[in-house]
Amino acid sequence: MGWTSLNIDSIENGYVIDHIPAGKGMRVYEVLKLSKLSCQVAIITNAKSNKSGLKDIIKINELIDLNLDNIAFIAKDATVNIIKDNVRVEKKKLTLPKSLTNVIKCPNPRCICNNESIDHVFKLTDEKGTYRCIYCETRSK
Repeated sequence: MGWTSLNIDSIENGYVIDHIPAGKGMRVYEVLKLSKLSCQVAIITNAKSNKSGLKDIIKINELIDLNLDNIAFIAKDATVNIIKDNVRVEKKKLTLPKSLTNVIKCPNPRCICNNESIDHVFKLTDEKGTYRCIYCETRSK
């Protein structure tokens, strides 16, 4: 049985989200709501990486508003490459956001955000990446 090479078009104008930990690419895709886009989006899972063994990569062939905070929460070591006219013009390293809104659901079933129509808001509480609900202080999972 012969194998054919993987052919993914280059990005003319858009983004390459690189160094996503293997297995987390689909979560980034979901949180960014990329399924709602009409442009090409490629998700590459389990790509070989010299740094980490395996990684996921997302290519978006359109310059859209990206929520870098949401990417950083899921994949803090990811990089976002901005491509314009087929050339990488910027490479962004991510930092953990100080707060997240409606990215994490509070695991406390008695929390007000689970029982009222209010946003699920979490604050970063330490350098390790621990997030806690601002209403009940329950740690995110």
